Amino acid sequence: MAKELKPLRRLGTSELMVSPIGLGCWQFSKGRGLSGSYWGVLDDAEIERILAAALAGGIDWFDTAEAYGRGESEKALAKGLAGLGRSPGQVLIADKWHPVLRRATSIAATIGTRLRNLSPFPIDLYQIHNPLSVSSISAQMKAMARLVEAGKIRSIGVSNFSRGLMEKAYRSLRELGLPLVSNQVRYSLLDRRIETNGVLGAAKDLGITIIAYSPLAQGLLSGRFHDDPRLAREHRGFRKFMPAFRPGGLARSRPVVETLRRIASKYGATPARVAINWLIGIHGEAVVAIPGASRADQVEDFAAATSFALTDEDLDELDRVSAPFR
Repeated sequence: MAKELKPLRRLGTSELMVSPIGLGCWQFSKGRGLSGSYWGVLDDAEIERILAAALAGGIDWFDTAEAYGRGESEKALAKGLAGLGRSPGQVLIADKWHPVLRRATSIAATIGTRLRNLSPFPIDLYQIHNPLSVSSISAQMKAMARLVEAGKIRSIGVSNFSRGLMEKAYRSLRELGLPLVSNQVRYSLLDRRIETNGVLGAAKDLGITIIAYSPLAQGLLSGRFHDDPRLAREHRGFRKFMPAFRPGGLARSRPVVETLRRIASKYGATPARVAINWLIGIHGEAVVAIPGASRADQVEDFAAATSFALTDEDLDELDRVSAPFR
């Protein structure tokens, strides 16, 4: 029998303790910019309902980014949490610097905007969003370390970093006396590449937490697109163009979805809950997940993923059926 999931786990070797499930906040982009066009525009009332459902479900941390609607997600997140009566220290905020075609000097130059957008909430975890800066990893880590020293952020992470780049970031920070807390990467039953490309193994060895984004594979693991393929074709965002949402892609992932449904029926759960339970439990406490949601009921669903324990038989079956996605 798999172990019961603990209510809190440590991010890397930091002092930060978080629920195994956080809330990804890309969908709060208000339709602004290229990233914002992926989602429909959520009004402030709906965002507050989503956040209220997350808090009620035991979720205590929220992941946003400069690139999400050019700061709109940060603003909406802070406004929603404050509207629900949350104060600094009651929740944790993870944010990300947008490095594309920028130098490391931009990290310090833009931190004031990040903090103003999130006010009154501090940045507990600040991440390099991807490895596309024109500066070296070492220069970026030095800039991030200076923010820690100045008390502007609490800890440092990266996102979308390969094994080699993650190890470079880790070594650079270690020389400065600081830990690399996390690497935020795509990971789900339909994308298990970090198990074979060295990222997961190295993260475990170095004490770096994996933050899994897209843990439901953009909603595919809920099964709703398999039940009604028109949902993808009619989606206002980019999903209609993605191979995974076309007939061939849906056929390839259908065995995983059907297995999730069969296992979910044993626990009175949903496929989404089982998919996230697998993700945050199969590697002990090495992985946390940040599903996104555009409706409060979606949060209520996946927040309940910690309420049951999968058996070894369940885990073996899910491992077998999702093996083609390693």
